[in-house]
Amino acid sequence: MRALTIIENTACGDVIAEHGLSIYIENNGKKILLDMGASDAFLENAKKLSVDISDIDIAVLSHAHYDHSGGMTAFFEANQKAKLYISKNAKENCAKIQDGEEKYIGIESGVLEKYADRFVFADGFYKIDEGVYLVPHFSKGLEKIGLRESLYIKTASGLVPDDFAHEQSLVFDLDEGLVIFNSCSHGGADTIINEVRSVLPGREVLAYVGGLHLKHADEAFVLEYADKLLESGAKKVFTGHCTGDEAYEILHLKLKGALHALSSGKQIDL
Repeated sequence: MRALTIIENTACGDVIAEHGLSIYIENNGKKILLDMGASDAFLENAKKLSVDISDIDIAVLSHAHYDHSGGMTAFFEANQKAKLYISKNAKENCAKIQDGEEKYIGIESGVLEKYADRFVFADGFYKIDEGVYLVPHFSKGLEKIGLRESLYIKTASGLVPDDFAHEQSLVFDLDEGLVIFNSCSHGGADTIINEVRSVLPGREVLAYVGGLHLKHADEAFVLEYADKLLESGAKKVFTGHCTGDEAYEILHLKLKGALHALSSGKQIDL
């Protein structure tokens, strides 16, 4: 298995950084793209990194926020064959309250209809290839996190706190154990690991990959989060994007050599 960060908030070498995430994965002869960043910039990075987007076999959207779906139209134009697997609950309806004002942060309007034939809407625990699965949230009460983070879903009757029903993990069941990709971990990495273990029991977690959404968390919260990661038994954690620099440093003190940074152009060594 090979994984390469196509775009992220930081960059190493002659590639672009943006507030977004896109990861390229090769597994079992299949070429998989997880998320497309916030714009078409991931295409330029992919070219520089010798990743042929037109040759992607499978694409996955982790959740319905703009910084992961913004390059979706560019992907469809560059690749004519891959289906894009998204949650059945992913719609053009995500918002946040920032400085007292509502801000749209979802999938670009009209994309779901325009490219309807390219989408596969995953429902529940979903197998997309041999040893490759999508795992949605099964845990209750995640809307409390949405309320805490000022993240909402737009409905006909107004905004409701986001319960992240549109968020899913991309999971690889390898001979050595599980590799879990969850791009923003809104539901909490420990919660996500437990959800994955509920459908793929008895397997150790080789690696957890993705942002941890800790950019605005205080030190006490991050320290508690680090303890939960340690208790989860994940052997390696690769993080960046929405984790935040201060949170990363706190996590590093607790997780030490198990913690690794994501960056545009950087290979994920599993």
